[in-house]
Amino acid sequence: MGKTTTLLLFLLVLLCHGAMAIPEGKEDSLFLMHSPKRVVKTDAGEMYVLKTQSGCRRFLDRHMHIGFITMEPKSLFVPHYLDTNLIIFIRKGEANLGFMYDDELVEKRLKTGDLYVIPSGSAFYFVNTEEGQRLHIICSIDPSTSLGLDTFHSFYIGGGANSPSLLSGFAPAILEAAFNETRMEVESIFYTELDGPIMYMDDSRVPSLGTKFLQLEKEEKEQHLKKMLLDQEEEKEEEHQTSRSWRKPLETVFGKVNEKTERKNSIDWSVAKNLYDRKPDFRNDYGWSKALDGGEYPPLTKPDIGVFHVYLTAGSMVAPHVNPRASEYGIVLKGSGELHIVYPNGSKAISTEIKQGDEFVVPRYFPFCQIASKDGPLEFFGFSTSARENKPQFLAGSVSLLRTFLGPQLAAALGVSQYTLRRALDPQDEAVILPPP
Repeated sequence: MGKTTTLLLFLLVLLCHGAMAIPEGKEDSLFLMHSPKRVVKTDAGEMYVLKTQSGCRRFLDRHMHIGFITMEPKSLFVPHYLDTNLIIFIRKGEANLGFMYDDELVEKRLKTGDLYVIPSGSAFYFVNTEEGQRLHIICSIDPSTSLGLDTFHSFYIGGGANSPSLLSGFAPAILEAAFNETRMEVESIFYTELDGPIMYMDDSRVPSLGTKFLQLEKEEKEQHLKKMLLDQEEEKEEEHQTSRSWRKPLETVFGKVNEKTERKNSIDWSVAKNLYDRKPDFRNDYGWSKALDGGEYPPLTKPDIGVFHVYLTAGSMVAPHVNPRASEYGIVLKGSGELHIVYPNGSKAISTEIKQGDEFVVPRYFPFCQIASKDGPLEFFGFSTSARENKPQFLAGSVSLLRTFLGPQLAAALGVSQYTLRRALDPQDEAVILPPP
């Protein structure tokens, strides 16, 4: 049964001419991610997001956004939560991450190469404590879990006028009673103008909600995060005036006890996974590749996202292949090269140069390959739309589908003799990552 399914997939890729309408227009407008949208911008850092091109979404099993966060030294991304699952990858630098997990505050030190999954609705913050290094984070954002159709929402617990705190929407009298503080203290914290959601932790500046928060002991931080969120939920239940958009994230964090216990027993959300420390799944003289799925890192099963990391030496290529289980979203980390994608009807979808900083999308089932420039290596990282093992089907190389199905049937399908086909396939002894021509 498995071989029959694979053969049908192979024949679909090779022989399905005219099976779908090919969109008109500039080819790279579909599979390269353009037009970044800045969602946060302050002196201390920024966050921008790239979305899948609308014309490409018809080919995708799921579409996601790719986010990029940059934080200056000694800065804070204030406590907040999102209405979407978030997978973060520490590209450069180190960060302190505070994260609410089963009503407890987990504080972790993340280093370059670390992956971490933050479920939707879970409050968190980042701190770049390094003196002389910017923090660079790449993240996947799944809009399918969001309250909006094609976006995501940040709910800031602290942030000031430029990015209002959730609590600033309540009257001072309510916060005065909720926190058992004086009116002056409440107004000085929640109603002062701050620098936005990413702010410097400079002691020479007027203390903000963020700086005061970080000066607290761990137990006090935990209680403040709980109280801030729970007070909002209680106010909503009493007055029924808060938007329906509050309910989903809050129920995610403070769900029923049995749901929380089941989640805790099945997945340990407090664990990070370092991608750089992991040994390659495949390696030869021409490069290596790594793929991380939910079997090895269970937190990935919640957003149902996989992760991959590939390195190619100068001139080498990932053999043309098909992903039968997931679409891929790739980010070029270093170097330059080429990206080639083919429609299932055999026509060219894209053939373009790629360089450091470029982002691309490869739909599920579409044949494709990446080739490193002859001038130097190519390194790219990305996310796939399934936490299951992907098991790519290669169309060239020593472990290709053509070699697996080498016989009179395949030769007849290609219109050549079996001898001619065998002679064409035998010279390539390498697999997965192929040498330069």
